[in-house]
Amino acid sequence: MQRQEQEKRPIRILVAKLGLDGHDRGALVLARAFRDAGMEVIYSGLFCTPEQVAKMAIDEDVDAVAMSLLNGAHLTLFPRVAKLLKEKGRDDILLVGGGIIPEQDKPSLEREGILGNFGPGTPLSRIIEFIREEVVKRRRRRG
Repeated sequence: MQRQEQEKRPIRILVAKLGLDGHDRGALVLARAFRDAGMEVIYSGLFCTPEQVAKMAIDEDVDAVAMSLLNGAHLTLFPRVAKLLKEKGRDDILLVGGGIIPEQDKPSLEREGILGNFGPGTPLSRIIEFIREEVVKRRRRRG
C-alpha cells in the first residue's frame, strides 16, 4: 500500500476486554464513539486472555488495541499483550489502556508500551484524538 493510501485509510481498532472483568459498558461506549469517528471497530467480547487479544490484533491487522480493565489486573494483563505482540514482531500496534488505573501505575504501563491509560470521565474526544495522532505517527514511521 502506498504511503498516502495508508495514511488515509480508516484506523482499525480492537476494543478489548481482558481477564475476569464483565463490566463492558465503557468499552461499548468507546466502540461506538470510535465507529462514529470513522474508525473500523472490532470488539473482542468479554473475558479475553492476553493471548486471544494479541491474536485478534494480528489477525484483524489493527492499528490500535484499546484495552479496558476495571478489576485491577492491568499491571499483569496489559504488559502481557505488549509482550506477545512484540514476540510476533507487531510492536508497531498502538496499545492504549483504560479503566481504573491508579496514577502510580501509569509510568510502569507506559514503560511497557501501553499509552494513554485513560480513566473514567475522560472526554471521548480526547481519547479519539490521542489515538488518531499516535496512529498517524506510527504509520509515518512504517512508511
